[in-house]
Amino acid sequence: MTDASGPVLARLAHPADFEGWRQQARALALAGVAPAQIDWRIGDADAGLFADAAVPLPEPKPGIELTVPRDFPELARLVVCHRDAGRFDLLYRLLLRLQSQPALLRVLTDDDVHKANAMAKSVRRDLHKMTAFVRFRQVEGPDGAEAFVAWFEPEHHIVERVSRFFVERFASMRWSILTPLRSLHWDGATLHIGEGASRADAPDDDAMEAYWRTYYANIFNPARLKIKAMKAEMPEKYWRNLPEAQLIAPLIAAAGRRAEAMVANQPTLPSERHLRQAQRQRDEALPGPEAGGSWQEAKAAARDCARCGLCQHATQTVFGEGPLSAPVMFVGEQPGDQEDLAGKPFIGPAGQVFDRVMGEAGLDRSRAYVTNAVKHFKFTVKGKRRIHERPNAGEISACRFWLGLERDFVRPKLVVALGATALNALTGHTGSLASMRERDLVLEDGAALIATVHPSYLLRLPDEAARERETARFRADLGRVGLLVPEMVAA
Repeated sequence: MTDASGPVLARLAHPADFEGWRQQARALALAGVAPAQIDWRIGDADAGLFADAAVPLPEPKPGIELTVPRDFPELARLVVCHRDAGRFDLLYRLLLRLQSQPALLRVLTDDDVHKANAMAKSVRRDLHKMTAFVRFRQVEGPDGAEAFVAWFEPEHHIVERVSRFFVERFASMRWSILTPLRSLHWDGATLHIGEGASRADAPDDDAMEAYWRTYYANIFNPARLKIKAMKAEMPEKYWRNLPEAQLIAPLIAAAGRRAEAMVANQPTLPSERHLRQAQRQRDEALPGPEAGGSWQEAKAAARDCARCGLCQHATQTVFGEGPLSAPVMFVGEQPGDQEDLAGKPFIGPAGQVFDRVMGEAGLDRSRAYVTNAVKHFKFTVKGKRRIHERPNAGEISACRFWLGLERDFVRPKLVVALGATALNALTGHTGSLASMRERDLVLEDGAALIATVHPSYLLRLPDEAARERETARFRADLGRVGLLVPEMVAA
């Protein structure tokens, strides 16, 4: 480390000047300056007791190179925003220690690492609160045009860092956000960052706040009130700047009484018996083949099916497809993501496996009727993807009506259940598929039944050898179809 006789000056442009800190810290570290020798100063601030003794930055020492882990710069960006006066010293110490301890940031029990992470967490929380609790009030600009002003009191020096959020969110407005530390001014084209302001510089109220308070009072649900959770998400220190805050106390005080009134006035739901009877009446209104109805009518009626909750999120009902004279009906579980979007069964990855193995088994898919036990896609969202979820017993039961209609119209000689869900829908069997596989089964209407796996099962097998073995078994199961129904064999 350098043996300079006095403190080394490191001047930053403003309290959250990360770029300034990074440049200064790099130069200081390359020159071998010890943390205790650095006098960090902001703007034109007085150098303090040792102003006269301060020395300029020493020259870099030869042979020194700096490296830091990938997550250090973002940690430093957050810590620089903290109001702790020792934040620059802390980061500089970490920078030096990382040169000999590259994995230091993973040692969460280290005092410096622990303190830096706690400071970063506090800054992140402050950033979130500012984006959530800034409330603009309408004012008249200097030119008489509409403008908006907000007042906020951040805990840390976050104004510059959060500015991009407000510029992107309110790009078409002219606005100012005033805080005691720094202020933001957006004229619709350029962002200006100014000095701090006082509460008296911001307006107290505007005409829109009456509407906002009315809206807040009407969306308040007393039955779901959790005061502790509410205060954790919206701490009381922010209430004085929120127009709706004056309603919080009376709404909480009246919550119990309002919740009791909601319970007393809730509508009486019909009994399950009446709901089932109404569903039977709707079913009977749709004519089956014996009553002169058509498959096209059944498919059209299924588009508006609301027999279970799956219809609320799926894109559309996916009815069966194939010739009504088909000797074989294949029944899968439910549509997948691609089937839900296209409205056709078995066209996604599992459908491609199905087509390929059908061909390998010598069968002609164009001669088969293909459908699913459940007609709507059940999924959960993960990121941008919709991930398949298995239908439950109630959903299978609700869709059994449509599957029964399809069987009535097609009257296949043989039905192939692809997977446990299909077997359950066709027979009510809730045990393992393995116990029914490779057995000679018969449905109540006399049609033969084969139970085998769903093609998606083959896609989920991680081991190549297991996948080849199970595909061969699936091919053998489809080979039985050709033996039982020779019309299905491709020419």
